Amino acid sequence: MYFLSLCYCHITSLLYNYICIFIYNFSLINHPLFPDCIKKRLLLIRKMCGIFAYLNYNVTRERRYILEVLFNGLRRLEYRGYDSAGISIDLNSNSPLVFRQEGNIESLVKSVYHDVAATDLNLEESFSVHAGISHTRWATHGEPAPKNSHPQSSGAGNEFLVVHNGIITNYEVLKETLLRHGFTFESETDTEVIPKLAKFIFDNANEEGDQSVTFSQVVLEVLRHLEGAYALTFKSRHYPNELIACKRGSPLLLGVKDLEEEASAGSSFGDAKFPSSNGQPKELFLSSDANALVEHTKRVLVIEDGEVVHIKDGGVSIYKFDQSKNNHGGTLSRPASVQRALSILKMEVEQINKGKYEHYMQKEIHEQPESLTTTMRGRLIRGGSCKAKTVLLGGLKDHLKTIRRSRRIVFVGCGTSYNAALAARSIVEELSGIPVTMEIASDLVDRQGPIYREDTAVFVSQSGETADTLLALEYALENGALCVGITNTVGSAIARHTHCGVHINAGCEIGVASTKAYTSQIVVMAMLALAIGADTLSNQARREAIIDGLLYLPRKVKEVLKLDKEMKDLAKLLIAEQSLLVFGRGYNYATALEGALKVKEVALMHSEGILAGEMKHGPLALVDENLPIVVIATRDSCFSKQQSVIQQLHARKGRLIVMCAEGDKASVSVGGSSRVIEVPHVVDCLQPVINVVPLQLLAYHLTVLRGYNVDQPRNLAKSVTTQ
Repeated sequence: MYFLSLCYCHITSLLYNYICIFIYNFSLINHPLFPDCIKKRLLLIRKMCGIFAYLNYNVTRERRYILEVLFNGLRRLEYRGYDSAGISIDLNSNSPLVFRQEGNIESLVKSVYHDVAATDLNLEESFSVHAGISHTRWATHGEPAPKNSHPQSSGAGNEFLVVHNGIITNYEVLKETLLRHGFTFESETDTEVIPKLAKFIFDNANEEGDQSVTFSQVVLEVLRHLEGAYALTFKSRHYPNELIACKRGSPLLLGVKDLEEEASAGSSFGDAKFPSSNGQPKELFLSSDANALVEHTKRVLVIEDGEVVHIKDGGVSIYKFDQSKNNHGGTLSRPASVQRALSILKMEVEQINKGKYEHYMQKEIHEQPESLTTTMRGRLIRGGSCKAKTVLLGGLKDHLKTIRRSRRIVFVGCGTSYNAALAARSIVEELSGIPVTMEIASDLVDRQGPIYREDTAVFVSQSGETADTLLALEYALENGALCVGITNTVGSAIARHTHCGVHINAGCEIGVASTKAYTSQIVVMAMLALAIGADTLSNQARREAIIDGLLYLPRKVKEVLKLDKEMKDLAKLLIAEQSLLVFGRGYNYATALEGALKVKEVALMHSEGILAGEMKHGPLALVDENLPIVVIATRDSCFSKQQSVIQQLHARKGRLIVMCAEGDKASVSVGGSSRVIEVPHVVDCLQPVINVVPLQLLAYHLTVLRGYNVDQPRNLAKSVTTQ
């Protein structure tokens, strides 16, 4: 018998300490005393890592070329966040080489070429077939160090190699079992149990005389013993020039580039024209993110949970793994393959390049006129002489009646996405007449807040893979609410699991600090409000005014971007400051939160967004002549109240920076002592889109002037897929 009989330890009184201090190390997930909410939370924990693999078949590539493809793939995944990296290529078909390095990708590149030079490895050697894997790691189990980096190995000889995104919750039990069978462990990771378990299964199968055991059978048997969330790619010297990929929870894509014949979009793997063992030259790629694929191919398969993708002899086989069908017999199972279809990526290489800009964040700030135009394209109906102006959101049209009957609308998000929803809350309430509540995703799940069948829950996430938001989505689905997704990523988990939704179509956003996705989210939620309220005659004039404002919004954003130099000059004055306060009210309370978030994210300066109505309930104590304070006072129903706030701050010798509408400088600058930023005026509910742009520019220039990495801020990642 080569399957493992695994048992789970009893939960101790230290349960909550384990969860709070080191939840990743928990291996008790299936114990009956575990609450369901804790099980679900553990299963959705995923690391902010990156997988990239490259296999060339019947196309000759030099070792140097293969290395550069792998390195460039990792560079495309840098924004996801990482602290170490590694790759594996072949010395020959039966001898994989592994290179791992702490630090950034360039440190890995330097280390690899240094080792290559020391061993006289021929970089010009050609391979007609070769499989290479690579990985960026965000440390959870074990500190950033080469021994903890991926690929992780089965031991001497690198018989099995694995790169892994995610968390194996029962790894401690597996490790104890493998230790009893004579295995030794070098790393502190949960991942190392996977290749060692593969070797254990392979060795036992061969000892029992099953010489024909396939790579996919070994991997399927490994998966039967894994608990948790993962995306995995396997490589083995026993199965040269083959790769296997599988996932449960963490995203993973297959890219296909047929060098002779491009199959048509939507053709299935059962089609003879598709990747099969037909000898045609092709290149195949595996990646955690489409960004690393688009420069090679646009033909992709989004691998689903429970699927095992086996690449062999230029062909692709897909098997469906069923955790419930445990194997208790003496032979490894041989599941039938299933058919899937490719899809076409709707993105261009130019979207993942910096172009004329120095940084991605700078590029994405300046792309906002175009991204907003794309967000609204085909969705604004201008009307005519006998037709009212309206919006068309195809993803919602079949559910609008249900939304209008809701007892309340619940917006759920994290970070910037939460702020975008907050900016749209008032207009959704106004046009729909439905109460709107705001929920930070993690808090909703932690307290198990009430969600009812009569609710509409709107989940906002740029990536569509945010762990806390996905947990909240699962919770809302269990409670019977109508779930709506707003995301920038087609095919993401939120897009797949909600009942309906809207893609914001902002284009690829690589900078960790979200900019253009934020403004597109606000616009989409404003259009959501217009769609929900479209059946009410009393607010028709208001709706048409907002639609007119949307039509002119990209032009207004282009105008406000002209403040770039002015914001750079302001950043020079603030470069040595340690703190910044931002006061907002009404629609622009969200702008204050988002502006402060941008500054703290990238410039690493303490900044706080404050509701101006709360100024006298504590924040006023901080005001003196040294602390810089931004007050957002553009024209809306709160304008006179913001004027009062400015007066009070000025009376206490506050160091004021006031944002106002063009022409309002005299109304907001008391005695001419304040620094004033004038921005274009638009309809009140869209003003946050305009007002946030100068704050984005300020955060960008502060970061560059302070010498920090603007695209990869310290300790942060683009897609927050861990808790």
